[in-house]
Amino acid sequence: MTVQQRDKRALMILGAVLVLAAIYWIAGSSPTASSAKVVAPVETVDHIEKGLANLRARAAALPVKEALLKQAGAELAEREKGLIPGDTADQAQAQLLQVLKRVAKVQTPPLEIRQVELGQPRSYGNAYGQVTVSVTIDCRIDELVNLLATLSAQPETIATDEVRFGMANAKQKTMPVRLTVSGIVAQRLAPQKKGTPQL
Repeated sequence: MTVQQRDKRALMILGAVLVLAAIYWIAGSSPTASSAKVVAPVETVDHIEKGLANLRARAAALPVKEALLKQAGAELAEREKGLIPGDTADQAQAQLLQVLKRVAKVQTPPLEIRQVELGQPRSYGNAYGQVTVSVTIDCRIDELVNLLATLSAQPETIATDEVRFGMANAKQKTMPVRLTVSGIVAQRLAPQKKGTPQL
């Protein structure tokens, strides 16, 4: 195997580059060569005292923030007492129907619920769900007003969504009324939107 002229030139250039690299490396690593060293900044006493004062101010504000958080938690728990209870949306709707029956019975004279229709549960904001129940009753206008007033005074978080009137009975002065009432429930009872994590 013979080395051609071109290969000889390439080997000579490679040797020269290696010699220059070795000289550069030796010159750069000598103790007399100036090299920049990174030194961590020394913290001053003033800087440390300011940091300590900041931490003390935060620590002093912590009990106030904890008291506010505790108060907000208590207010939330008080407001959530009105949520319609139930392990499922169907159970919550049954509880809402029981509230409607209870309110109808205490009216003077007691009102009779003739038909019941359960609506689809849905989300109510980001933290709650909503269940609806529609009932049909025969009553006079004053009885309906009393029923609605009694419903609004209940401890549960409920509201009237819709009231529809039918043809009035002229002899008895009553009319069929379809009343739709909603109640607020825990978010876990409402159907989840796609891509929304369950709470």
